[in-house]
Amino acid sequence: MSKFVTAADVLVIDKLNKVYGRPDKPIVHAVKDLSMTIRKGEIIALLGSSGCGKTSTLRMIAGLESVSSGSIQLAGNRIEALPPSKRGVAMAFEGYSLYPPLTVRDNIAFALKAQKLAASDASKRVIETARLVDIEGVLDRYPSSISGGQQQRASLARALVRKADLYLLDEPMGQLEPQLRAVLRGRIKSLLNDNAMTAIFVTHDQTEANALADRIAVMEGGVLQQFASQKDLKIKPSNLFVATFIGEPPMNVFDASLTRSGEGVSLALQDGPSISLPAGEVSPAVLNAIGSRHTITLGIRPQNVEVAHGGLKGIVTSNQWLGDQSHIAAEFAGKTIVAVTSARVAARPGAEMPLSFSAADMHLFDSETGAAIAHGREAA
Repeated sequence: MSKFVTAADVLVIDKLNKVYGRPDKPIVHAVKDLSMTIRKGEIIALLGSSGCGKTSTLRMIAGLESVSSGSIQLAGNRIEALPPSKRGVAMAFEGYSLYPPLTVRDNIAFALKAQKLAASDASKRVIETARLVDIEGVLDRYPSSISGGQQQRASLARALVRKADLYLLDEPMGQLEPQLRAVLRGRIKSLLNDNAMTAIFVTHDQTEANALADRIAVMEGGVLQQFASQKDLKIKPSNLFVATFIGEPPMNVFDASLTRSGEGVSLALQDGPSISLPAGEVSPAVLNAIGSRHTITLGIRPQNVEVAHGGLKGIVTSNQWLGDQSHIAAEFAGKTIVAVTSARVAARPGAEMPLSFSAADMHLFDSETGAAIAHGREAA
């Protein structure tokens, strides 16, 4: 266990591994040496595509999956060997897991039985939590008689109604329509913040992660790629995977090479133009990279591509107005570059379009490893 654990750290995961497999089936290493520390009152998102290891991680914390190796410490206690009921964890499942013979009211109240609350206090808490997730009208119905979205909200209410050291939410609003989901996100975040509740939720939805989480853990292939704030994931991604996974539309990427040019740097795009970067706009990390590695991958977010003016040229392939912004795609340097702007742009497919981007908005990555070299004017 890390020697840097503090009293403010509620959950400490140290070198956690999960391996699935039997002699007659291939071994799957679902979670690989995962380490992370979560502070009291933090809301954390585990974000990634299907099969990245986020749900396996959540289930190991909950005690629903065994730990292959590593440790989990919650509220100062090692819990990886404890049964789920002894861990001080509340969990809402993507698959609802409600008790069919019980009404929605009794399903939600079931979580309170171990806390031995007075009947009046338990009833009040059930009603308040049901109101929070907008299911107070179905409390006396059975799970089989309500919609999938209502069942999911009942499962969420059952987790949120109880007192716990940690709340684990597995795709907690995946079955809800967008408008209701947006409303509940705000209510749930207020509840968690107002009561200093520590929570981890699994999602593949970047909008949900950005709206709810204080920090986001991006996972891929069972490996934690980066654990940071939304801002840092966007402006200082640790590698090319995070850079292209975070953001919509995805980051534009181009193969390029770096060479010194006078006092500045020349950035030559493969199958495209060379761009001169003045010395004052180049970070020390970029200068250090020249000589040790010439070939790099250049990343530019669509929101940082200027259109209708600039010294670079692209051939427009599409121009979509989405009501509040334009998404323009163009052939550039042998690839497609996408620009996003809040203005409507008169550019027809096939037309030549001026474009530009600033050195301050460039992200440079090692072509072989994908590791970040530099972001704009800052050293990586």
